[in-house]
Amino acid sequence: MKQESFTYEENRTGNFREPWRVFRIMSEFVEGYQLLSRHTNAVTILGSARTKKTSPLIREAYRLGHLLGEHGYTTLTGGGPGIMEAANHGAMDAGGNSIGLNIQLPFEQQINPYVKTSIAFSYFFTRKVMLTAPSRAFVVFPGGYGTMDELFEILDHIELGYSSQVPVILVGRAHWQELLRCLEKAAVHRVGVISPKQLQRMQIVETAKEAFQIIQKNDGSASACELSPLHFVEGSQMNWQIFRIMAELVEGYEFLTGIVDDVTVLGSRKVKVKSPYYTAARELGERLAQDGHVTVTGGGAGITEAANIGAESAGGRSIGIGLKSFPLNKHVKEGVQFRFPFIRKHILMAPSKAYVCFPGGFGTLHQLFEVLTLQQTRKMVRMPIILYDRAFWKPFIQFMEKQMCGEQRAIAREDLNLFHVVDTVDDAMRFMNDARSERKK
Repeated sequence: MKQESFTYEENRTGNFREPWRVFRIMSEFVEGYQLLSRHTNAVTILGSARTKKTSPLIREAYRLGHLLGEHGYTTLTGGGPGIMEAANHGAMDAGGNSIGLNIQLPFEQQINPYVKTSIAFSYFFTRKVMLTAPSRAFVVFPGGYGTMDELFEILDHIELGYSSQVPVILVGRAHWQELLRCLEKAAVHRVGVISPKQLQRMQIVETAKEAFQIIQKNDGSASACELSPLHFVEGSQMNWQIFRIMAELVEGYEFLTGIVDDVTVLGSRKVKVKSPYYTAARELGERLAQDGHVTVTGGGAGITEAANIGAESAGGRSIGIGLKSFPLNKHVKEGVQFRFPFIRKHILMAPSKAYVCFPGGFGTLHQLFEVLTLQQTRKMVRMPIILYDRAFWKPFIQFMEKQMCGEQRAIAREDLNLFHVVDTVDDAMRFMNDARSERKK
C-alpha cells in the first residue's frame, strides 16, 4: 500500500524528518506551477471518474470541453476517466488545450487518451493544490469524496480571501439542489456556521451551454490573488516565493516530530461559548488528555478553542496549527502558524491517529472529505473518522447515500463505513481508544 506522505513507522515514532519527501513534494509544486502559469485562460472541470459513458452528464461534460476549446479556453481536469475524460475529449475535438493532472493510486488509474499535456502526481496534497489553484472558473459535476473535497476547498479559499471570486458552477440540478438543501438544513439553520450568502456563491445549471454563458461573463481576474500560479512564476522561471512553501514544509515537519498519539479535532470557529458543541469539545479535550492523547486543533476560536481549553485544563498537550491571518487562541501551549493554507492543512491533517469532526462550514467539510478520500483510495492508513452530532451530520449522510452512492454511483456502499457518527464524548473516546489498542497489538 502506498501512503500519501507518512509511513507507519513515522506515525508510530513521531519522527517526520525525511528530507527526500520535501524534495519530492517541491518537485511536484515546481512542475505543477510551471505548467499552470502557461495557461492563464484555464477552466477547471471536476467530477466523478466513475460516471458511466451512457450518462447525460458525460454528454454535457463533452459539450462543455468542446465549447471551451472552440473559444480559446484551456480545459483542465484531473486527467482520469468519467467526467474528466469527457471534458478532455470535447476540448481535443474542438482543437483546444486539454490538460490532465493525474494521481498515482495503489490501484491503477491511467491518464485518459484525450489529454494533450499531463502531469502525474504522487501526492494528493500537491495535485489538489493545482486542481484548486485559481482558474477562470470551476465547473463541478457530481462526484464522490474527492469531488466534494475539491468543491469545499475552493469555496473555503474564496471565502477566506486566498482565491479570487470566480464562478463556481455546479452541473446537474437535481444532484446539487439536494446538497444545498442539506447545507441549508444543517449548516445554515441548525448551527449557523454557513450564511445564505455563502451558498449563493454556487450557481447550479443543467447544461454545458448554461455553464459556458456564466464563464464568458467572468473578467479573468484570477491572476490577482495570492494562490495564483503566477505568484510563483516569472516568465518561464520559478521565483523566490516557491522557497516560502519549502520553508513552511520543513518547519511543519520539524514541528510534528515528537508528536505521537495525536487526535485532530475539527469544527467551526463560529461556534459560541454557550453552545452545547463548545461544551462537548471542551470535554473531549479533557478526556483526550486524561487518556494520554495529544489534542491537535486549528488553534483558532470556537470548537478548536474549546478542545484546547479542555486539554490544557487536564494537563495534556494542547497544540494549535493555524494560519498567520488568524491569531492562535491563548490555550494553545505549542503552536505553529502558516502563510499558505494548503501547507497548514497538510500539517494539521496528515499524521493524526484519529479525526473528530464537530459541526462546521466549508473549511471543516473539505478537511473531512480529504481524509475520507485519502482513506478510500488507500493513500492513508485507516484511522477513525468520527462525526459528532447525528442531527447535524444526518442530512449529509443522506445525501451521500441517495446521491453519491445511489444515483451517481460515485462511491461504493462500503465507503460509507469509513466514518462513525456519535452523539456523546464517551462514544467518541471508545472508538479512538479501541483503535489505539489495535495499533499496539
